[in-house]
Amino acid sequence: MAANTTNKTAKLIINGDEANAAEFPILSGTEGPDVIDVRSLYKQTGMFTHDPGFMSTSSCESTITFIDGEKGILRHRGYDIADLAEKCTFLEVCHLLLYGELPNTKEKEEFERNITMHTMVHEQLQILYKGFPRRSHPMAILVGAVASLSAFYHDSLDIYDPEERDLASRRMIAKMPTLTAMAFKYSIGHPFVYPDNNLDFAANFLNMMFAVPCEQYKVSPVLSKAMNKLMILHADHEQNASTSTVRLASSSQANPFACIGAGISSLWGPAHGGANQAVIEMLDMIGDVKNIPEFIKRAKDKDDPFRLMGFGHRVYKNYDPRAAVIKDSCYEVLEELGAVDNPKLAIAMELEKIALNDEYFVQRKLFPNVDFYSGIIYEAMGIPTTLFTGLFAMSRTAGWVAQWQEMIADPDQKIGRPRQLYIGEGARKVLPPNKR
Repeated sequence: MAANTTNKTAKLIINGDEANAAEFPILSGTEGPDVIDVRSLYKQTGMFTHDPGFMSTSSCESTITFIDGEKGILRHRGYDIADLAEKCTFLEVCHLLLYGELPNTKEKEEFERNITMHTMVHEQLQILYKGFPRRSHPMAILVGAVASLSAFYHDSLDIYDPEERDLASRRMIAKMPTLTAMAFKYSIGHPFVYPDNNLDFAANFLNMMFAVPCEQYKVSPVLSKAMNKLMILHADHEQNASTSTVRLASSSQANPFACIGAGISSLWGPAHGGANQAVIEMLDMIGDVKNIPEFIKRAKDKDDPFRLMGFGHRVYKNYDPRAAVIKDSCYEVLEELGAVDNPKLAIAMELEKIALNDEYFVQRKLFPNVDFYSGIIYEAMGIPTTLFTGLFAMSRTAGWVAQWQEMIADPDQKIGRPRQLYIGEGARKVLPPNKR
């Protein structure tokens, strides 16, 4: 599937010289705005476009995820995110992202069995983990652990072999929960818990996180269901910073494990994957419902650095569709854990009420996003804030490998090489030290 060339073109007139105007085709996708194909801009004009943050630039064609931020739409392969989260398992969504379709019964069983068979990691990875200080941030461990997989699995490094690409993709989806749980266990001095093939994907992760050898741990169906939804909601989100990082690293023909390691590094940033941790820290800072008016006042003060975390989104200019899905799960989890009187939830609910009704926030479309609720759920489950981004990476791996596969198979893909607008010194001669 490729973009359609329309009958329309865009003309660039420079310095009023219409006779030598540059002309570019306009392409249209299945949905979303048309795009101006400027690949020939430098050839035609000797100039580049300048677009810091890629605010108005399409970097690739993709069939995986569609977002309409104005309407609050998020779809994977045409399926609405709310429909997927309500009716599918995370592994069904992984299959959808990788292969373009939801699996039928036979395909579902085969895919789940295949993933389950790859959830264990090489035993020597324990040595790598034990080389880190106990106080290491889990993301630091995950970056190293995931990138190091290329040293253990030599039979899935050929990026131009479709079977090896598929094997690498399945391995990463399967092993990320194990590696993430190991990072948590190591940080608290507990023994690692091996995967249990009798449990589904979400339940298996919770078991590896919270089971201990000295007593049996029973996974709560409510918590497992919520974890499954959270993984689906974070599975892919179009060309965000970490996905673009994976694609850029992949364009150099790096091995798949190194590319996903690069994506994890990008996700680690507080402006990207660390947002739900920032929500919990903000709720701790507010402390009590009675303090909310003071912090609302501060949020409105442009000279005050304080910002309400978990509100607004770079893409969504409407209600984040993922937030609407997970809001009910938040209540279910807190009720299951006997934490409905959680003071953080009381603060969060009051903040949400204010944000949805206060003209200041409504005008600026600062609606609650998925990070607003996910952090509360994770903390209620007993997951430390330092691991929140690790859970994000565990889920987003599904999207990363799908995007990686799509890019490698794209005949138009080239090594990424952004241009720049140079504003430094002009040409200079090197003088001897006594004349500088």
